[in-house]
Amino acid sequence: MTGVWQHALDRMLRSLIKLGSLRVVMPSGGIRDYGETSCAPVKVRLLDPATVRRLVLNPELAFGEAYMNRSLEIDGDELQGLLAIVVRNARHAEANPVWWQKLSEKARGALRGLAQNNIVTRARRNVAHHYDLSGKLFDLFLDDDRQYSCGYFRTPDATLEQAQADKKAHIARKLLIRPGMSVLDIGCGWGGMALTLARDHGAKVVGITLSEEQHAYATERVAHAGLSDRIEFRLCDYRQVEGTFDRVVSVGMFEHVGLPHYLDYFATIRKRLSPDGVALVHTIGWAGTAKATNPWIAKYIFPGGYIPAVSEVMTAVEQNRLWATDIECWRLHYAYTLRHWYDRFRAHEDEARVLYDDRFARMWRFYLAASEQTFRHAPQAVFQIQLSPNVDAVPLTRDYQYDTGQTAPRPQPDASRKPVLVAHSGRTASRNKTSHPHAVSLEKQNNDR
Repeated sequence: MTGVWQHALDRMLRSLIKLGSLRVVMPSGGIRDYGETSCAPVKVRLLDPATVRRLVLNPELAFGEAYMNRSLEIDGDELQGLLAIVVRNARHAEANPVWWQKLSEKARGALRGLAQNNIVTRARRNVAHHYDLSGKLFDLFLDDDRQYSCGYFRTPDATLEQAQADKKAHIARKLLIRPGMSVLDIGCGWGGMALTLARDHGAKVVGITLSEEQHAYATERVAHAGLSDRIEFRLCDYRQVEGTFDRVVSVGMFEHVGLPHYLDYFATIRKRLSPDGVALVHTIGWAGTAKATNPWIAKYIFPGGYIPAVSEVMTAVEQNRLWATDIECWRLHYAYTLRHWYDRFRAHEDEARVLYDDRFARMWRFYLAASEQTFRHAPQAVFQIQLSPNVDAVPLTRDYQYDTGQTAPRPQPDASRKPVLVAHSGRTASRNKTSHPHAVSLEKQNNDR
């Protein structure tokens, strides 16, 4: 059977790889070349027949797993180069996949509503899977403000810190924030946006999250900043919020809502906005046909997550009688952001292994690299959608969204951005290498084979 699976993989790769050059060494020692011959190939070694079989049956899941498990090795560890080849070629291969891939894609598409049925209890579990990991992990690659979303790069060579400060400033201008306004921050993360809106713009902010780690960290940041009278963080779901707000902001949270709940999400925004209120939703989206969530991402990184097509978003917006007063597409900004994250993580990867294990560290590396290459070579971008119940709530031109064309003031470290956490630091420190469902030691994995 080994020869049958190798033949099937060979057929699949010949159908897929047209751009770039790939060389695969099979477990039997046979060498296969794919793609262009005019450039040096990325060389991949498959170490066991089981990996070949899994790559044939479910390539999108098995590829990442094989890298995590070290049953797929890349000469020179050229992970970015290999993923670039895969993502670039996947675009043209979508029109003509091999027959078993067609069946798999149809099945995932048919079941995507079930996979994304993020009721409150399930949404909480999904959030905990990712965002309740050790805060020390996120400190390895994020900026000091822990902005875990796309930065705004006025120039490609901007620093990560500057891009994140410019992102927040751009959002604040779109929200037309004035002192004393009330703001609901849906998916407040570790509190950076709320702190900016309260400290720099005089707003009163209620931030909500389902992550216990984020809630504890953000609450302590506010205390360190002396802004507890202006900012409140709540551990709750967006569907559980009451009251009316002048502004609603949601950055990097919509990807976790799930397609079956889009109407509920935008109904919540409409209910919580004052009649002249303004909302800003910042989300990843497809600039093309919608597709089911990649199975590796769904299993290991963001269970219940879904990247929508803009058309899917706007259907729910329209049915909730909201004006889309502005829609902006950020191309390549997230690719730049992810390269900063990837480089920082690689520089501190040994620390990630101490927190979890080698398999987890390789998983996280694969996640960051695959995300970057998707934003570089697939029809995926970030969209900022500005909304209001009132057609006249914002100016008729975009002039107000831009200052003099200069960047935001250079971010300076302060107590609120790098607090010394006490309240939940023991809990974080107590996490061990089995605290995440996919931090499984290689020794155990090898014994299980």
